[in-house]
Amino acid sequence: MSFQNRWNRFIYGLWAPVYDRFVGLPFIVRERKRALSLLQLRSGEHVLIVGVGTGPDLAFLPEGVAATGIDLSEAMLAKARGKLPLPGRKIVLERGNAEALPYPDAMFDAAILFLILSVADDPRSVLLETFRVLRPGGRVVVFDKFLAAGQQPSVGRALLNALLMRPFGTDINRSLEPMLCGVPAVTISDEPSLMGGAYRIIELRKSGEERASKGSP
Repeated sequence: MSFQNRWNRFIYGLWAPVYDRFVGLPFIVRERKRALSLLQLRSGEHVLIVGVGTGPDLAFLPEGVAATGIDLSEAMLAKARGKLPLPGRKIVLERGNAEALPYPDAMFDAAILFLILSVADDPRSVLLETFRVLRPGGRVVVFDKFLAAGQQPSVGRALLNALLMRPFGTDINRSLEPMLCGVPAVTISDEPSLMGGAYRIIELRKSGEERASKGSP
């Protein structure tokens, strides 16, 4: 495991006791629900929640859906387990690395990636792994903060990121488009969300192409 992921596991262990206070703010809940609605999950489907954290989205899953949540932080998972069981939903929570998912190919119908691509050390590997374990035509929804396509961070933003944001477990200077290079994903929708579009909600679908290797361009 990389140093950054070990650090993330440590820092999110510290965040775990108070994390729900942040993600439970009404305007954040509204956007997470909006993102989740795009998946149109149906009874009998199996969804993967990548970076499930404290499980703030578990209660929003429709009844009849099975879910597997994975996270690096045992402290965050402990908070998520405290929200179970939920009537009508079969939910499994596991500790693991989203950059090397412990699941076979084509296992899931859909995947949720909320605030994980701005955290993981290698977000492209997270996407490659997510799409590997999706069935053909599988759906993905992303809710996260990204630079606009082609945007370069200012000096002030770069300093803020290095001195404050990265030590506290996130990165405000990532672009989605390079992460998707080589990933068998088709963009269905891309809409602005919080902070004037600094956060975005992106709906993706798995194409029929073979997965590219992590080292390919």
